[in-house]
Order: sequence, then structure tokens, then C-alpha cells
Amino acid sequence: MLIHVSALFKTLDKKKPPQLILFIPGSAPYGKAAYEPWLAEEAVKKLLQLYVPEESRDLTLTSFYAGEASPGEVAAEVQTLPFLVDRKVVLVRQAENFFAMSSDKKSPLIPLLNCLEDLPDTTLLILVSSDGNKTKRLRKLCEAHGIAVECPQMDDRQYSSWIRDQLKQKGYSITPGALSLMMERVGDTMSDMVNAINLTCSFAQDTKQLTEEHVNAACADVAETSIWALTDAIAASDTAAALEAFHDLLSFNKSHEEILGTINWLLECAYRAHPETKASPNKPFVEKKVRPLAGKWDLMKMQDALRLCTKTNFYFRDSGTDKTLLLETMIIKLAASRPRQVRPKRN
Repeated sequence: MLIHVSALFKTLDKKKPPQLILFIPGSAPYGKAAYEPWLAEEAVKKLLQLYVPEESRDLTLTSFYAGEASPGEVAAEVQTLPFLVDRKVVLVRQAENFFAMSSDKKSPLIPLLNCLEDLPDTTLLILVSSDGNKTKRLRKLCEAHGIAVECPQMDDRQYSSWIRDQLKQKGYSITPGALSLMMERVGDTMSDMVNAINLTCSFAQDTKQLTEEHVNAACADVAETSIWALTDAIAASDTAAALEAFHDLLSFNKSHEEILGTINWLLECAYRAHPETKASPNKPFVEKKVRPLAGKWDLMKMQDALRLCTKTNFYFRDSGTDKTLLLETMIIKLAASRPRQVRPKRN
């Protein structure tokens, strides 16, 4: 079955959970991207809330990254009976790595393909992929035995409605002019917009209707002070300046979670602006600001930096360690990481 992400939860029955859900790119409105990762991740979050009880999360949920785990490992976990629970969930992110594999007899993908032919009813398998090649056997099996969920970007009308809804949940409204300005400055990427909404609401404080003045002021605040100072310091490997910018953010009453989210967003923007990626570029304003950071590392080190953010987020939740110390450690590691070395060409 092939559906749009907006229709996903209309097909779900809590008493009869699905066995397989694949998140993929879809048919996008004119000028928009075929895949919106934020939509896929939000849908995954809701699925986990629905099918993974918090009290038995360790027994119910197993997560993989397809760039690190083999298809055979995933298949073995899917086929293993749950322990002390009736059903379990297996989540695989970066499944585009599996789409890149062939499906011939010697392919490492074969164990997973065979598993999809006869999924156990004790497991829900969730695959998240930025590639959804219709000709691949993996895609065909997912549609035949489960649900393939298309996650394209929204058109401008849907996007503006979504922004208003996000603001409404926070207790804010926005003028038409401010909404247009925010969409122009931030662009179509929803994770970027979430950060922009948080920053603008934080700046507006008790004023419950956002205006163009708020949007301009909040963007200027980000562009001219501590956020970009932190970015520039990390790019320049200036550890002292990076820590100073971090403590400035704390003095502005920014929460640890918000600062971590913003650093992650900046790294994601730099990743998209990196010369070795084929991702869509950011808006010119943002791309210009993160260009020094994008030029600091090669692609492998950029991915390491993003993984460091993810690990820090886990430590926030699970370790009980002081969050200021965790962020200081992360920022020191990011700033101290050596820039990529350009080797001279031999004659």
C-alpha cells in the first residue's frame, strides 16, 4: 500500500498494528523537495508513542542505522521473538543504504528481502529512507507486505498553515506579513523552521502576536550575536571563543536543550552546504553563515560532529550528568577537531 504521510494515522488500528512501514520520498509540489525528513521523524515519533510503552522501551524497541548495521543483522532481529512483551518494534534509519544494494543472489540484502516475504506478526519493522526507488525489489516488497509512506515537502498553503498551527500550540499568532517574511528567510526545510519559530517566540516573550519586527529582530539576534559567534568560533577552532559564546547563550536564558538543538541545526545546515554532499542548499542567508563551518571538515568528520550531537542528546536523557558540562565537553570537541588537510599535488 502506498499512502501520503498525512493519511498515515487514518490507516492504523491500535488493536491490529501493521507489520511493516517504509518512509520514503514522494511526489512533491512544484519547486519543493521530494523528501522532508522532519515529517518522517515526527511520524516515527508518534508511532513509537503508540506502539512502544515507556515502561518497557528497552524490551520493545531496537534501533539500527543502515549505514552501520547489515541487512542480515536487521533480519535476524526482526525474526527473533520478543522477550517478556507481546510485540516489539525494529526501527531502521538511513535505509537508503539498503536501497543502494543490488538484489541478486549474492547480495547482502537477500536475508532482509526474504524476511519481508514472511514477516512475523510479533514485530513492527519501520524503515526510514531518503531513497524510494520504485524499481527496487525492496520497495516492491514493502508496498506488497506493508505501508510505503511518502513524505514530500508541503506546498506554500499547507506550509503556512502548519507554521500557524505550530505557533498556536505555543500560544502565539502571526501577522500575514511576518509569516511571509519568516518563510522567505527560513525556507522550506521544516527542521529549520522549528528552530526559527522557537527563536522568534523566545524573542517576543509575552507579546502573543508575532510581527515582522519580531521576525527581523530575532533573525538579527541570531545573525549578529552569540549563535553565529559560536558557529564562527567552532569553524575557526577557537575553543575559548566558542565556550564564551555558549555561556552568552546561557545568560540569555536559553535552555540546554534549545542550545543543543540549535548547534545540531547549524551542523545540519553546514552538512547540506558541504561541497561533498548533493543535498539541497540552504537559503543564501544561512548558507553564507555556515560556509566556514562547512569548509572546516571533510564529510566523514562532519558526520562525526552530527553523531556527537546525537550522543550528547542521549546523555541529556540517560546519564544524569550536568547538562552544562555535557555541552561544554561537546563544544570543546567540536572546536578542537582539526580542519581537513589539503594535500599538495605531486608533480
